[in-house]
Amino acid sequence: MKSLTLAAARTILDAAHAHAKAHSMKPLAICVLDGRGTLKSFLADDGTSLGRADIARGKANGALALGMGSRALFKRAQDQPYFVAAATSAIGGSLIPVPGGVLIRNEDGTVIGAVGISGDTSDNDEACAVAGITAAGLSADPGES
Repeated sequence: MKSLTLAAARTILDAAHAHAKAHSMKPLAICVLDGRGTLKSFLADDGTSLGRADIARGKANGALALGMGSRALFKRAQDQPYFVAAATSAIGGSLIPVPGGVLIRNEDGTVIGAVGISGDTSDNDEACAVAGITAAGLSADPGES
């Protein structure tokens, strides 16, 4: 797959949501972006708190913009806070440097999109994203260092 298809984006969304439900997680916002940063699919559970959609998009957008999963961005924010602050400003403020933003890689390892999830703990958000990406037959890159 050279680019993220709508069918794959919907599979990711549905599988991530199913993972959350199976594990009794809090209401989530799930955002799937293609490699250009265009919104491919989105879901907000009933009861999702205000702002979760923007946070989910910020996790995905930050991962895509800097080419690393948001777990790596979290570490970078601790080690280089001025860099992450500057990068956040450079990309228009849409960068949330905590786990839950996961790059989507195809079979060649090329980044073809990103998933951002917000609503439960950051680790649980990330687990849902990984489950969704894996269900679509793609590789998840959460940014483990």
